[in-house]
Amino acid sequence: MKLLLHACCGPCTIYPLQVLKEKNIDVMGFFYRHNIHPFTECMRREETLGQYADEVGLKMIWQQGYELEKFIQSVVFREKNRCRYCYHARLKATAMVAKKGKFDGFSTTLLYSKFQNHQLIIEIGQALAREYGLKFFYHDFREGWQQGIKISKEHGMYRQQYCGCIYSERDRYYKDHNKNKS
Repeated sequence: MKLLLHACCGPCTIYPLQVLKEKNIDVMGFFYRHNIHPFTECMRREETLGQYADEVGLKMIWQQGYELEKFIQSVVFREKNRCRYCYHARLKATAMVAKKGKFDGFSTTLLYSKFQNHQLIIEIGQALAREYGLKFFYHDFREGWQQGIKISKEHGMYRQQYCGCIYSERDRYYKDHNKNKS
């Protein structure tokens, strides 16, 4: 199987890539950047992923541009459902690249995170797979959560503290900010 793997960052790519290689799946990575805020964070994640990809021989496709405004405009007044939009945008971009590149299917490293809504990712992935005539590869990569963390720390990888969007950044740091003022 020739699979395009949406890779959100270096640390989250470690375990899924290991599993896919063990299954003899031909994997190429795809980095989607429009949701990541601020731009310096996006570049830091891209750099870390690039270094890891070079180290393990993972060929990558790097999304160009930085359409943060489109992301924000698409979720404004729907902030509580922003993840649905974000999953869809990332998986749709991955499916479109996979279709154009004649891949058999696609998947995502979002399935590695214990903080993501797997059921929603599966539903969106399967719907897009039907729309684009591809397979959506699901595997519960959360089983390797600790292993991925251990390896990323051993490699000295940059490990981000929030999912990526401006809202997840606020959720991560604003709570801690308020706790410190008590």
